[in-house]
Amino acid sequence: MPPLFRPLLALALVVGAAGGAAAQAPYLPSSDPLTGPRTRLAKDWVGLRSLPVDTPILLMAGHADSQGVGGAGTPGAAVALARWAPMDPSMTDELFWNLQTAQAVVALGQRRGLNIRFYDPPLRSIPRGDDPRTTWSVGRDFVAAGGYAMEIHFDAYGPDGYGSGLIPPLRAQPSRLDESLALAFGAYPFYFRNGLGAPKRGIAILEIGKLEGTLEASLRSPAHREAALAAIAERVVSALEQGLSQPPGAADRALRDWGRPASSGAE
Repeated sequence: MPPLFRPLLALALVVGAAGGAAAQAPYLPSSDPLTGPRTRLAKDWVGLRSLPVDTPILLMAGHADSQGVGGAGTPGAAVALARWAPMDPSMTDELFWNLQTAQAVVALGQRRGLNIRFYDPPLRSIPRGDDPRTTWSVGRDFVAAGGYAMEIHFDAYGPDGYGSGLIPPLRAQPSRLDESLALAFGAYPFYFRNGLGAPKRGIAILEIGKLEGTLEASLRSPAHREAALAAIAERVVSALEQGLSQPPGAADRALRDWGRPASSGAE
């Protein structure tokens, strides 16, 4: 078997390491009152790899460097269907809310003591994905230096969207940080769409929810916007805290032994 990305086998190893007890999966609702439906796509991975509690985290807004050059993000149901004016005519509504959400998460995370920062590209249109100024390039280098990088996104409205959930990075075994975010928002399959540009570079994608319905209305409402962003930021930051605080144990021992030749029994 290939040496990387066998998350379901790892789960079986952990169950065995725990003495054969049945795994107790938490109940995850299919929809959330604010962020709407979770993706119904099957989760085929489990995050077991521990990260240091002081792991640096880089948060970025999805589509921040692709306005007008393809892949600009969803306009949202309010603009596309109801013909409302965009929040900012220079960008899609998705990018507008990606920026607002990412900045809210970083501000709250820093107040709570997380080693977290925000990167915003200097230009809104950078045609070449591997330009060193893109989120993909900066995130890739951040991960290579030992950090955790994540893009905030809002999913497409209507049948084109899948719902909230984490799309895990593809350059390492899924971590407990990935698992904690998946517990809070839902999870996409490991190789969603055969691997997107950000995950292929080691960057996680967090889909907050489909940009429609209660979620979009709450964000657009001046009376409810601050509370909606605060609620989303709280959920993200709490998941980050939980994912970094879990102590090592059987899961780490199982992963350490993963792929080693089986013992002959001789000591």
